[in-house]
Amino acid sequence: MCILYFLIFSIPTLLPFSHQEAMNPLLGRKLLMRLTVLSSDILIFFPAAVYFVIVNYNNRGRSSKEDMAWNLAMILLNPCLILIDHGHFQYNCISLGLTLGAVAAIFSKHELVACALFSLALNHKQMSLYFAPAFFGHLFGKCLKHENPFLRVLKLGLVVLGTFLLIWWPYLYSVNSVLEVLSRLAPFERGIYEDYVANFWCTSSILIKWKRLFTTQSLKLFSFVATMLALLPSMLQQIRAPSDKGFLYAMLNSSFSFYLFSFQVHEKSILLPLLPASLLVLEEPLLFKWLTYFGLFSMFPLLCRDQLILPYIALVVLFVLIYHSPTAKRDSRQRDIPSGWKAFVMAFLLMCTFIFHIIYLVLKPPKKYPYLFEAMIMLLCCSQFVVLVAYTNMKQWKLSTSTGIENEKKVQ
Repeated sequence: MCILYFLIFSIPTLLPFSHQEAMNPLLGRKLLMRLTVLSSDILIFFPAAVYFVIVNYNNRGRSSKEDMAWNLAMILLNPCLILIDHGHFQYNCISLGLTLGAVAAIFSKHELVACALFSLALNHKQMSLYFAPAFFGHLFGKCLKHENPFLRVLKLGLVVLGTFLLIWWPYLYSVNSVLEVLSRLAPFERGIYEDYVANFWCTSSILIKWKRLFTTQSLKLFSFVATMLALLPSMLQQIRAPSDKGFLYAMLNSSFSFYLFSFQVHEKSILLPLLPASLLVLEEPLLFKWLTYFGLFSMFPLLCRDQLILPYIALVVLFVLIYHSPTAKRDSRQRDIPSGWKAFVMAFLLMCTFIFHIIYLVLKPPKKYPYLFEAMIMLLCCSQFVVLVAYTNMKQWKLSTSTGIENEKKVQ
């Protein structure tokens, strides 16, 4: 709050315009929003990313500065997060930063701190629920391998409950105030999907008119069942054999399950699967690059409406240059370069995206189908997301049980 007041009173002196322009309320609000997003990055997301990279490399027994710098750059300079937070004026960096800090805390064996941080992330943005099954599965799996599972679960539960009570304390004076807040967290009246997000419900609506055929209550049940069925395998794998690498795959699979099947998903929700994908970049560099590109492409119509085409192009170029920069991890990225028919399919898909970009910017859709181009982009992106989530689920289940916590032994 102190930072916010400082920024408000500093705006007239910070604006590089004339005095009359500096007093323009619109310019002042835009600068305020930019500064608050940037300060959130600096105070929360950047330190969490640095913390994760350091802990991750200490656990891996490697300390190459080039590897660490490249890994950190992939996390911090994700074009999707930059465009949404700094162009669309969102504050996803706060919840994602708290989640990232929780992951780093788990990697450094500070599970109680992780519970507090992730509880803060959940209360900042309810979309952090996308990661909840992965956190639950991993922490519960570790508790089962503890010498006193009940006591361990009790400690974690008390931390979560205490954090929630602290945040919700101002609303606990009446039941109505709590219900009012909860009603704003679940906008069911807006329908199962909005705009042209590249998930299952919106994509399949081309053939099945979900909103016309079913009531909101039925659609809520359908989406709940589909989401649970999609995320259960990865959560159960972590309960059975918790591991750091498996936890990141579980985060990716869980968040993808919510993105594809949950109720009322926004285009920007692709930021949730992108976070664990960026943390797995050393293991899955091609997956991260492919998901980043198609995640960004899925938001292209939204970014066009916000007049962010030039930043879109610039950040794509910057991302490609940094991704292919010479580092110690170059060999691992070269091993992931596809060949044969896979290379042909990927080249064909990239050519399709290039053509779709041109079509969307240059041509006008038919009057009978005003959202034809958005539907084309949605279909292509959704197909890639389905392929990626199938691959990552198989990859998680193929993880050897020997990577479980201390080879399935009781934790002291």
